[in-house]
Amino acid sequence: MNKINHLLNQLESNISHAEVINQEISKGSVAWHIEHSLLTLNGITELLIQSNPDNYKWHFNFLRMVVLTKKKIPRGRAKSPAVVQPKDNINVESLLAHLSLTRNKIKALESLTKNSYFKHPFFGNLKLNQSINFLEIHTKHHVEIIKDIINSKLQ
Repeated sequence: MNKINHLLNQLESNISHAEVINQEISKGSVAWHIEHSLLTLNGITELLIQSNPDNYKWHFNFLRMVVLTKKKIPRGRAKSPAVVQPKDNINVESLLAHLSLTRNKIKALESLTKNSYFKHPFFGNLKLNQSINFLEIHTKHHVEIIKDIINSKLQ
């Protein structure tokens, strides 16, 4: 959980740049990437909580193996599911409130069983440790995009 909390701190430190956007790097603003990251963290955590560990089944998935091993998501290759795409009206206050909710929600991961899982649209079933690993990789991916957007405007 330390990595996720560290990444949440990084997201929080970039809220002051929420309105910054660079279409050459991403169609989304800094606020969009922060909100998307929080929606993903909350959504996956909720799915893990609701899962029935007895129903977990493993299936080989090459893409999952590559991403979880390399710990890197290629940019611009996939479109996020609608459920984790931010809506309009993202502002500093809503980001801070959502960040607080996320910090509280991810604490629940510590009490789940190892076969708690969620079904990723591209990777298939990810049990708890894989899910946490994915959440770290995904959040880091968006933190890096945020840094690139902000740095492009500072140059």
